[in-house]
Amino acid sequence: MRCIEISKPGGPEVLVSAERPAPVPKAHEILVKVAAAGVNRPDVLQRMGKYPVPPGASDLPGLEIAGEVFALGSSVTNFKIGDKVCALTHGGGYAEYCVTPEVQALPMPRGLSALEAASLPETFFTVWSNVYDRAHLAPGESLLVQGGSSGIGVTAIQIAAAMGNRVFATAGSEEKCAACVKLGAEKAINYKTGDFGAEIMAATGGKGVNVILDMVGGDYVPRELKCLAEEGRLVFIASLGGAKAEIDIFEIQRRRLVITGSTLRPRPVEFKGAIARSLREKIWPLIEAGKIKPVIYKSFPLAQASEAHRLMESSQHIGKIVLVI
Repeated sequence: MRCIEISKPGGPEVLVSAERPAPVPKAHEILVKVAAAGVNRPDVLQRMGKYPVPPGASDLPGLEIAGEVFALGSSVTNFKIGDKVCALTHGGGYAEYCVTPEVQALPMPRGLSALEAASLPETFFTVWSNVYDRAHLAPGESLLVQGGSSGIGVTAIQIAAAMGNRVFATAGSEEKCAACVKLGAEKAINYKTGDFGAEIMAATGGKGVNVILDMVGGDYVPRELKCLAEEGRLVFIASLGGAKAEIDIFEIQRRRLVITGSTLRPRPVEFKGAIARSLREKIWPLIEAGKIKPVIYKSFPLAQASEAHRLMESSQHIGKIVLVI
């Protein structure tokens, strides 16, 4: 099969085309003939040598795919050959064939192309796990999404808005802020020109938001704590602005705040399977009803994976970047 390898840690140019034998599915895995694969920040970190591959996972980048089931492991019961699926993978998505545990795969939502379906798993699994399972965003509560125009951001805004939550977002330009509002955010703040803390407190009548989904960290953290409501939850999924922060512990005590976070890739298959079941039950019907839509900024042929990574690192995009195999 054709695939994209990381020849050595480094910039986008270290992504090179190669040929390898197609992987063979284990008992509870399916082999997918890949039509499209999503590009995500963890792929960039892996390419740079900053995101270790879990034991037993493919060293090829790519954590989400869409395509057709091509072969079945001996114990697979949920799918048959020819089924159209999208899936979260342990790695190996930048290739013509990829294996994934059957419980991490979902049927392609009706009405979506493979290109659109490939943009779903990584961000939808991440958002559901952190915003709803971990931060317990409840009906009637509010959410602030930092980096609202990113792949994670456009997913979090749409899911929370479709679930009836009040949503706010930050983004780095007026164009990106407008996109966030169009996707369902009540208000989007340009973090380069505005004070998100002050604007959130004004918009909520001084109460603050119940949950903040943060991929920035660094000096955002003390400001985020100030604009959380009582018993608010701050959830970290990345630290693009720095992994260290100074916090006021008394602020946490006084308003009973919760600071948490997670990474998805090292978690057990069973954990990811539970997220997949929740998505199929609660979110897939909203996608099929057109209430949540994939937001794809640009697609590239597989051989141009390095160009896709350059675009990802430029942060010019709004939504997802996808490779077409």
